[in-house]
Amino acid sequence: MRIGIISDTHGSLSCWQKVMSTLFQDVDLIVHAGDILYHGPRNPLPENYQPRGLAEAVNNLSVPLVIAQGNCDAEVDQMMINWPLQAPYAFLQIENLRILVNHGHSLSAAEREAQAHRFKVQLFVFGHTHIPLLEKKEDIIYLNPGSPSLPKEIWEPTAA
Repeated sequence: MRIGIISDTHGSLSCWQKVMSTLFQDVDLIVHAGDILYHGPRNPLPENYQPRGLAEAVNNLSVPLVIAQGNCDAEVDQMMINWPLQAPYAFLQIENLRILVNHGHSLSAAEREAQAHRFKVQLFVFGHTHIPLLEKKEDIIYLNPGSPSLPKEIWEPTAA
């Protein structure tokens, strides 16, 4: 199974379309770590900001989508998206792989590690920082895919 992992799209339809037509072209499942439609008051408008268009694109996916609710996601976003915005965690088990997804805005690194151990996961996916991260501690992989629409620091748009 091929899984596409993304976070912090913040309503950018063109960034979503670019990722879908390249990295996610042959995925069987998409995991989104939150902040899907709204850009938030602290962020600039992302390129091609079209939250309604992005909601329509997400609703027309041909593969399943699992979303952990982000700090910029609200009830109105859930009204537009036909996939559950799960909070504070989305949990998946695919064969023997246990995955926990959380937006990341309310957990420190130590708290992430504690939750990963508590839920006995092998992969912990989070977002929020807009900065990609991939690290392994003990037998747990921590993955932040960054942001395809509003990357921070020196990073280009990213997804995993």
